[in-house]
Amino acid sequence: MRVSSLISYFSLHLAISSAVATPLTSNQDRASKEIAKLQNIGNQNVESKIKSHGRTCNSKNIVRRQEWGTMSKKSRLEYISAVECLQTKSPRFSKKVAPGVRSRFDDFAATHLQRTPYVHFDGLFLPFHRQFVWLYEKALQKECGYKGSQPYWDWTLSWEDQRKSTVFDGSPYSMGSNGKPIPHGPTNISALGLELSVPPGTGGGCLYSGPFAGYNVTLGPVAFEPKGPDGGLGYNPRCLTRDISFEWSNHTKPTDVLSLLTTCKDLECFDNQLEAIDGVHAGGHFTMGGLGNDPFSSAGDPAFFLHHAQIDRMWTLWQNLNLLNRTSQVFGTGTAFNVPPSPNVTLDTKIDFSVLGPQVAVRKTVSTTDNGYCYIYI
Repeated sequence: MRVSSLISYFSLHLAISSAVATPLTSNQDRASKEIAKLQNIGNQNVESKIKSHGRTCNSKNIVRRQEWGTMSKKSRLEYISAVECLQTKSPRFSKKVAPGVRSRFDDFAATHLQRTPYVHFDGLFLPFHRQFVWLYEKALQKECGYKGSQPYWDWTLSWEDQRKSTVFDGSPYSMGSNGKPIPHGPTNISALGLELSVPPGTGGGCLYSGPFAGYNVTLGPVAFEPKGPDGGLGYNPRCLTRDISFEWSNHTKPTDVLSLLTTCKDLECFDNQLEAIDGVHAGGHFTMGGLGNDPFSSAGDPAFFLHHAQIDRMWTLWQNLNLLNRTSQVFGTGTAFNVPPSPNVTLDTKIDFSVLGPQVAVRKTVSTTDNGYCYIYI
């Protein structure tokens, strides 16, 4: 074959490969740009709202929550240090109620474990987790001297391989690595009336590098075998594992997020799409694997709070596009799939946070610039 023919052959091969790859890449790039535009529009709407004189939350004191990778290395180290500090503080839970709790960090894991049947697949999912992440942020600040705000994990930035994400790359500035690759089968989950077999990912073992490698979790699991004692609240020390999955990160692409933000006009539609098994909430959890696979004890992984800050970011972005109508909507009941049947959620429905703080009415959680909240996402 002549040189000119070889060049033509390889040029044609490259053109075909590019034609196959470009549509997906360009679609995701376009979606990422649209998401950024929507965030800017929403934040402009918030800025207009908080310009009013006499507001407690205003443009001078509003907190700007950042994506993990946009934070300086120094800021990331400060956040990690605060989390490690919380893991050494004495808990509020009594051993009688939660025998496995060993720290203030465990207080959050145990509260989430207790409340799971009442704050998933129902009208309290988004309000509960907004306040839950806010309480965690305040604990880091007030009890461990953290000066920053709660960061979020934008799944769309590394959805093709989250092992390369700044959240999970295993560097000293990450939230720890993937789990060590070990041979293992699927994780068979049974929770809240759902049965699901999660295929093995790329890890499965203990974290092998970065922060929280060597950290022991003590609660759970509840949703898969071998289950922890006392309904997951008993003492069950073991290493923190992860099992980063390509299959599940495929549900957290930019196009998935853009669809979530633009498809629904009411909260029930939005929540149903977000909480769907093939939605971004499950996508993020099952991408992490390990404790992330357990709806009950998933808050035992420190990365949980970056994931749920991103979930709150989704709700916030959607709300900020129509502040007048989307900060007063409620739907559903206060039990998963309404089993057992429970009263309809209203703005006056109280949400229980156990030892973390007093009950909070739903109406106090529906705006990130009112009732003690004062933050946006950038």
